[in-house]
Amino acid sequence: MADNLKPNTHNPKPAEGSITDVPGIRVGHWHDRRAITGCTVVLPDKPAVAGVDVRGGAPGTHETDLLRPGNLVHEIHGVLLGGGSAFGLEAASGVMRYLAERGRGFPFGRGVVPIVPAAILFDLGIGRHDRWPTIDSGYRAVASARRSTAEGNVGVGMGATVGKALGPEHAMKGGLGTASESSVHGLITGALAAVNAAGDIVDPASGRILAGARRDDGTIDDAVEVLREGRIWQPEVAAQNTVLVVVATNAALTKEQANRLATVCHDGLARAVRPAHTPSDGDVIFTLATGERPIEGADYRIIEALATRAVERAIVRGVTQAETLGGYPSVSDLEARNSGRRRARPTSNL
Repeated sequence: MADNLKPNTHNPKPAEGSITDVPGIRVGHWHDRRAITGCTVVLPDKPAVAGVDVRGGAPGTHETDLLRPGNLVHEIHGVLLGGGSAFGLEAASGVMRYLAERGRGFPFGRGVVPIVPAAILFDLGIGRHDRWPTIDSGYRAVASARRSTAEGNVGVGMGATVGKALGPEHAMKGGLGTASESSVHGLITGALAAVNAAGDIVDPASGRILAGARRDDGTIDDAVEVLREGRIWQPEVAAQNTVLVVVATNAALTKEQANRLATVCHDGLARAVRPAHTPSDGDVIFTLATGERPIEGADYRIIEALATRAVERAIVRGVTQAETLGGYPSVSDLEARNSGRRRARPTSNL
């Protein structure tokens, strides 16, 4: 990388609002800081109704077809998000093994088959290209599941990077973020996002680009303008991106509603990532409904609005909570450096 920034050494910050605010949801992580890769498991206490919507042009997924309406399985037992590109999908087998040992899964005459959908992101361009989450990694991640989660360089967010429009040497550090939203009537939605986008990460509240492709002077270029002017970096761009999201709610949703919620939540992704759903991204959103709170009237519309907002906030936190690593500067370090440059400029005597 062009910048030899030293990584921060402090521990990841605790989340401010989390997917684990949804009762019955736990999150576990495994990561290798030297190899700069990892995986994350979202684990419901009980089988959860689930849906999915795959929008990116370069997805890497496991067990997503069965989540679609009309197919046999209505509930799942966990979701795995992993680094390592397609290699990392094997970590889902570790989650399945852990759950099967505890009798959790889709029952059949002689036992159970845990249903664990999974999706991966590409992190082989940072750290070790020959290391990725394995079966053992998935097992360790699910075994560590707790009712809280750190953010930034943790789990699947360890190797996440963003802003590839000008090539990897101009990219920034991505990471894992989470957020939650609730209504006065007791509806709760939470989102967990692994932010590894090709494009910019934008704060929807202000419209400000938080992270993206860096110019030589350290400022952030606008990916849309890079595309407009034909300055896009070409080689291998199709292999290096993806935003993965899990949304959970305490509402009792049908499988059809869970799938529609996944579709609507992509609006939140598209508001926080610009551009989104490109041919070089594998953007995927999973939804989990624990079923603790029956819904009626306008409740489902409330859930859609809250969940979409939680997705926006989780993506923003994925980059703002990340730390500089592997030569990729974080939002906080880049802002501090650019602020120092501005202070160091000589003032005019006129």
